[in-house]
Amino acid sequence: MRSCCLCGLVFVLWATAPALASNPPVQVAVKAARLIDVKGNRVLSPAVVLIEDGRIVKVGTALAIPAGAKLLDLGAATLLPGLIDAHVHLTYVPENSGYRELGISLPRETLYGATNALKTLLAGFTSARNVGAGGFSDVALRDAIDAGELPGPRLLVSGPPMGITGGHCDENLLPPKFHYREEGVADGPWEARAKARENIKYGADLIKVCASGGVLSKGDQPGSAQYSLEEMHAIVEEAHRAGRKVAAHAHGTLSIKEAIRAGVDSIEHATLLDDECIVLARQHGTFFVMDIYNDDFILQEGAKMGMLPESLVKEKALGQLQRDNFRKAVKAGVRMAFGTDAGVYPHGDNAKQFFYMVKYGMTPMQAIRAATFDAAELLGWGDTVGSIEPGKLADLIGVQGDPLQDIRALENVAFVMKGGAVVKDTLARPGGG
Repeated sequence: MRSCCLCGLVFVLWATAPALASNPPVQVAVKAARLIDVKGNRVLSPAVVLIEDGRIVKVGTALAIPAGAKLLDLGAATLLPGLIDAHVHLTYVPENSGYRELGISLPRETLYGATNALKTLLAGFTSARNVGAGGFSDVALRDAIDAGELPGPRLLVSGPPMGITGGHCDENLLPPKFHYREEGVADGPWEARAKARENIKYGADLIKVCASGGVLSKGDQPGSAQYSLEEMHAIVEEAHRAGRKVAAHAHGTLSIKEAIRAGVDSIEHATLLDDECIVLARQHGTFFVMDIYNDDFILQEGAKMGMLPESLVKEKALGQLQRDNFRKAVKAGVRMAFGTDAGVYPHGDNAKQFFYMVKYGMTPMQAIRAATFDAAELLGWGDTVGSIEPGKLADLIGVQGDPLQDIRALENVAFVMKGGAVVKDTLARPGGG
């Protein structure tokens, strides 16, 4: 009976996205009015992309369409690489904020992930980095997507985020009689090493550490340092030894500096950075991943979502500071990757952050690069995704209009292709060649 129910569930999920269930044609040609070449910082117009077996083989302005190839003519649209969000929480939803999260089971969390993965993909994000999920639910989600059992972006996942007792990545909503701590909690260098090894053992692609306090956690302050430099050194050493990168949640000035000195690969949030943080990031080649959209959602909708009053107070104090410091980091030339903290706001709205990135100092091309070429470098996937060039996976999106003139065009993606398979299409006029 259970097997029959499970098979029925998988069938229903696939029925919601039938285009994903079929194998892509061997040869496909995608044609559009213009193509944004993020690697070359230029625009090709008009543009043709030739695809074979899910990979790009040729890109140009006057390519002949091979006989028998399937032609997808996107008309006046703009073609871009599939977008990448380097900071998402697919198994979380904002409606379960604050004390409401205590009623969410691990199976329910995993099913949220399946729903949100599809929303993210349909929004044009063909790759993502999931930085924190309970019970390795994101590992299960990644594996199901990779096996073709569920539609979603290709994922790198961290499993349970690592943190100190009582810190941002612990569970601080329960009274002492429960004696509960989150599964990612590890205190001291050797316990932290063991926890990093455990996460890797159970399938984590990267390690997420909480170096500072946070906004949505109870009883701590975003500016306070949590993991010590010694502890972070131990975690980074273990992760890098196993070929994994480390993402550090760090709002506070000291925690940003110590995380960079410990060798982490990216600083998440980077809210209270100062000039020395910028110097260190440039010296070490550390990426900043700054979520400067969700301030609006937290302040406007957070109370309805169950976010704690203290969290709203913290956000009011930090939101504009983070945006101003984003501008400062961009101007100084710090490496930046697009990341939104999706799950704090509704999944599928990821592209709303582009407007704020441009408002606070980036050119439209820089913002697009941060979500494509540069994000792919952070993920370690620069040889497979992040730009439209021969040899890379055919991850393409199409939007009406020109996002270099109006960045908000990216908020309405009309065409999505992942690995040569069309996921969403309200643009193409099928033809032949």
